[in-house]
Amino acid sequence: MSEKTLEFSIGGMHCAACSSRIERVVGALPEVASVSVSLADNSARLALSAPLPREEAAALIVETVANLGFSARLVEAASGGVSESALRWEERRAAQGEELARRRRELIPAFAFALPLLVLSMGEMLGMPLPALISPARSPLGFALAQLALCLPVLWSGRRFFMLGLPALRRGTPTMDSLVALGTGAAFLFSLWNTVLLALPPGAGHGLPPGGAHALAEAAGGGAAGGGSAGVWDMFFGAGHAMHGVELYFESAAVVIALVSLGKYLEARSRLHTSEAMKGLLDLAPETALRVTSSPPLSSPAEEIPLAAVRVGDVLLIRPGGRIPVDGVVLEGASAVDESMLTGESMPVEKGPGDPLAGGSMNRQGVLAMRAERVGADTVLARIVRLVQEAQGSKAPIAGMADRVSLYFVPAVMAMAFAAGLFWWVHGGSGAFALRIFVSVMVIACPCAMGLATPMSIMVATGRGAQLGALFKNGQALEQSSRINAMVFDKTGTLTLGRPSLAAVLPLGGIPGSQGGKRAAASSPASSGPGHGAPLDVSGEERENFLLRIAASLESSSEHPLARALVRGAQERGLAPMPVENFLAVPGRGVSGTVLMENGPVPAAVGNTAFAREHAGTDGGLEGMLAARAALGQTPVILLLEGAPAAVFAIADPVREEAAGVVRRLAGMGIESVMLTGDNRLTAESVARTAGISRVIAEVLPEGKERAVASLQGRGRVVGMVGDGVNDAPALARADVGFAMSGGIDVAVETGDVALMRQGLGTVVTALELGRATMRNIRENLFWAFAYNVVGIPFAAGVFYFFGGPALSPMLAGAAMALSSVSVVSNALRLRFFKAAG
Repeated sequence: MSEKTLEFSIGGMHCAACSSRIERVVGALPEVASVSVSLADNSARLALSAPLPREEAAALIVETVANLGFSARLVEAASGGVSESALRWEERRAAQGEELARRRRELIPAFAFALPLLVLSMGEMLGMPLPALISPARSPLGFALAQLALCLPVLWSGRRFFMLGLPALRRGTPTMDSLVALGTGAAFLFSLWNTVLLALPPGAGHGLPPGGAHALAEAAGGGAAGGGSAGVWDMFFGAGHAMHGVELYFESAAVVIALVSLGKYLEARSRLHTSEAMKGLLDLAPETALRVTSSPPLSSPAEEIPLAAVRVGDVLLIRPGGRIPVDGVVLEGASAVDESMLTGESMPVEKGPGDPLAGGSMNRQGVLAMRAERVGADTVLARIVRLVQEAQGSKAPIAGMADRVSLYFVPAVMAMAFAAGLFWWVHGGSGAFALRIFVSVMVIACPCAMGLATPMSIMVATGRGAQLGALFKNGQALEQSSRINAMVFDKTGTLTLGRPSLAAVLPLGGIPGSQGGKRAAASSPASSGPGHGAPLDVSGEERENFLLRIAASLESSSEHPLARALVRGAQERGLAPMPVENFLAVPGRGVSGTVLMENGPVPAAVGNTAFAREHAGTDGGLEGMLAARAALGQTPVILLLEGAPAAVFAIADPVREEAAGVVRRLAGMGIESVMLTGDNRLTAESVARTAGISRVIAEVLPEGKERAVASLQGRGRVVGMVGDGVNDAPALARADVGFAMSGGIDVAVETGDVALMRQGLGTVVTALELGRATMRNIRENLFWAFAYNVVGIPFAAGVFYFFGGPALSPMLAGAAMALSSVSVVSNALRLRFFKAAG
């Protein structure tokens, strides 16, 4: 995390209106360039636009958020690697556990009193006789007081709705808690007022009908005469209670509080499952390591130290069955190491002195001594954990719509509730029925479902992607990956195995007039074995070795895969490199320099066919040789000595076995596959035919790859680019989604939008299918969230009742509200079980 990027833990958010309000107010600060507030993990990430000291900026944000009625705590950037991330995860998990326990404690008394209250209020409608002391027909005041006594403990258990909702309303930033507090508070106060009226003597006025409480009791008794199931229907869907002669809504206030509390409890319990993938990553790192301070390390005593105490250069002992604590290299010993959790490679990898080790992998057999080379936040595992954490707190562009709606949703619902209540009060409905409508509208509206629809899906999907070897950097990459209709592949290391090898050395003849050639010709073949400057006019293996040694000497300073193939080929023949002066690399073309041979300096160059044509030209015979090799899928590399072609090296890089299957699966998804390479066209087309790709763009420089991707985008294509994250960096950056191939466990997580941890191309399809599944999940969540409110609010407002249909009880409105958020979270959790097809 940079100095201009801050992360905060936000407390007190309960709905999308909360997160949207914080995001809007904090984002309006001149010191803030951008901000993203996540309701799913109660966090805020922002970038500063001004060179403000970190402490001063943090204080400003904390104060701003506090003025909105929430709390903010600066989260320091992780510096201790996986162990520190694990500690923070445990702290967050403990806080979630405490929140869940608190909601459980509140839930028990809420239902313990709400259920008897519901039975009491509906008793005589169901034909259940009540004692005379609390019978609405015989003792209406006792009936009302009994309900009041049962309602008060429920309101006390749900007091947080009032403690949070009413102050937010007073600040002009109403939330979901405000809706619940206003709705249930109005129902309670209305019922309490009518209870006071019941306590007054008959004829005292105050709006009571003639006969006072006794008349109300008779009205209530008449209502009870119907009894049975009709009373239950009327209770939930009728114009009012069968007992509405007494005008009491205590049971509505209590049951709504209990049901909404139940929904929040179930939501909190479901959220605990969203971080299971992160726990799996954190569990890969051991809590301790065994450090050795003497030699030889395998037979010396070791001390157990905390993982955070390991330093670069420490010698660590890894026993069979133990996890590698940090990244490093084997010093002594041999073993098989299971790297499947990081790379997906099912077979253990043999490790010996000099081989790399990645933290989090499992030592299966022998004892290893290793030197720590990357510790703390620099290890591959720590970088993966950090990437997943940042992705889980990010937002997809589709979330913007829900955020904008949520910001104005609560005020709009309040306005609709008042308007609906006023309408029914003015147009012939009783005051009690108008209140019923008001409470139902206030309670049924739920901005939580809209606010959770996107972030919950992203949290679960990014965690699941990490388990499957596809690390999404943010929610935008997830969304864009679902829209890709053109996938561009690099050739070397992407469609091919990325381990090119020297297949053939093809000498082309002498170099007339070359001083280097004359000096070589003057040498004695008997005194010039391999690696000793063999003359150009000899034939067979000695001549091949002479030419290969020159090429490998030049390429020893290059990191290109084809260059490494030449170097390895020379090493396998026992050819030592020679010094090189005036080395020059031409990106995408080749290298040149002066090779300091034993018999004198020789100007030389090694490059692709375009490089050779540009510097020396080619004849028909050479062109035929190049075409023949390219037709075999081999890449020809040409050696120039003093400007003349001297040899052709054929480099073979086998096509991945799964390449053709992946291309077919992409075609089935409606995605066109394109090969984009700097290699010559004939070789590229041969590889493309094997992989089943019909469209090939070949012989392009790195900047040409970027232009090719831009050209596809200019034709309306949404482009994904798969490359190695180094030579393909411009094209990866230009693509709508860049997929960086790992080439092993040390994935280039800083390059591209999606880092592919596992070997092979199958993870590309997995990432695309996960992106599509996530967007389907988000759209489902948003549809049900909006549909729920679009249907529920008019129903609660009495629109159906106006046309002869039923009216909604506040209790059912509360139940619907409680279940809406739970349904969204539960639907998002289905992504935990995502599996790629095929």
